[in-house]
Amino acid sequence: MSSVHYQAVVAAPGFALGVRCCDDEVTAIEFLDPQPEQAPTTALAVEAVRQLHAYLNDPAFAFDLPLRPAGTAFQRRVWAEIAAIPSGQTHTYGQLAKSLRNAPRAVGQACGANPYPVVVPCHRVVATGGGLGGFARERGGFLLDVKRWLLQHEDREPLSPGN
Repeated sequence: MSSVHYQAVVAAPGFALGVRCCDDEVTAIEFLDPQPEQAPTTALAVEAVRQLHAYLNDPAFAFDLPLRPAGTAFQRRVWAEIAAIPSGQTHTYGQLAKSLRNAPRAVGQACGANPYPVVVPCHRVVATGGGLGGFARERGGFLLDVKRWLLQHEDREPLSPGN
């Protein structure tokens, strides 16, 4: 079994973020089980860690990281819409689907494929009626707890904590 190599790991309350990057672009950010920080190994990883810590200290922080283009044209449109949702606000899958003229399920699948969570804040997309919906292709467990924490961090907790 091969292990994934990260250029840095950022510890957060109840989870960690693995940062993968090349010299000039962040290639992925992944949610990890809680673990100690891993010192950055590249200049870009140093900057990614600085910005992730800034967000963890101030949820209104605006990211400015070079992200490697990824995904289909539709996924990129969804991610652009998500990136425009301000901290402390949420949109529903249905709202995004309507603005993109597509189905909520397709929006949810694009959210789940987001390679840059937190930076592209897919946690700000929730179910109609205030429930959490899914997160990172999961409908429960650890990752839903992370989504709940991120929304609480931004002072925007969904109305139905069990969803």
